[in-house]
Amino acid sequence: MRLTLRVWRQKSAKEPGRFETYEAKDISPDLSFLELLDVVNDGLQQRGLDPIAFDHDCREGICGSCAMMINGEAHGPQPAVAACQLYLRHFKDGETLTIEPWRARAFPIIRDLIVDRSAFDRIIQAGGYVSVDTGSAPEANSVPVPKPDAEEAMDAAACIGCGACVAACPNASAMLFVAAKVSHLAKLPQGQAERKPRVLNMVEQMDREGFGNCTNHYECMAACPKSIHVKFIAQLNRDYLKACRRR
Repeated sequence: MRLTLRVWRQKSAKEPGRFETYEAKDISPDLSFLELLDVVNDGLQQRGLDPIAFDHDCREGICGSCAMMINGEAHGPQPAVAACQLYLRHFKDGETLTIEPWRARAFPIIRDLIVDRSAFDRIIQAGGYVSVDTGSAPEANSVPVPKPDAEEAMDAAACIGCGACVAACPNASAMLFVAAKVSHLAKLPQGQAERKPRVLNMVEQMDREGFGNCTNHYECMAACPKSIHVKFIAQLNRDYLKACRRR
């Protein structure tokens, strides 16, 4: 198959960027989207040109590194997949694809399709963990957890921190990410001791990073490669209000 790629190229955060067009010919429809970029980069390097810079690691939909907009959609048009899991058979032969980085003030562009997502790391550092020293790992069945709570905790913990929720939101809100990280610990006994300071600290850090506010567009849930539900934002809001009243 043949595809035309309009790719955002930007050498650094301080330099202006622009779209450049590349032709990809005789491409197998069984390639993943990142493999397509690999093929294009091989051609660019053979011509002595700079390859397209993009972030990747596991290429298994786990690490959340492949942060890019494809035809205006975070990770592309297929639901519940990261860009590394998106295959070319989902596009039409001869189609033009526009590829650009996440667009959010809190995710400044480093180069081409790579953005700085360290704001998420700082939010986690603000409280997204259990700091109580519990000694060695306890027997799994020694701490009873109701099955519905355990399942909801696992659903929230599925968040890979890719930033698609921020990129898809018209306000560049990080509420779904923060809600997932707060809620999965709030559902477990080990997370109760620090539940109140955790939600306060993480929300305050989110605001300091410059993310926007949630106005219930639900684009975050639609774009999430792990289908994190917006119900966790409601859980976050409840926990935050309770913690504010008891300061």
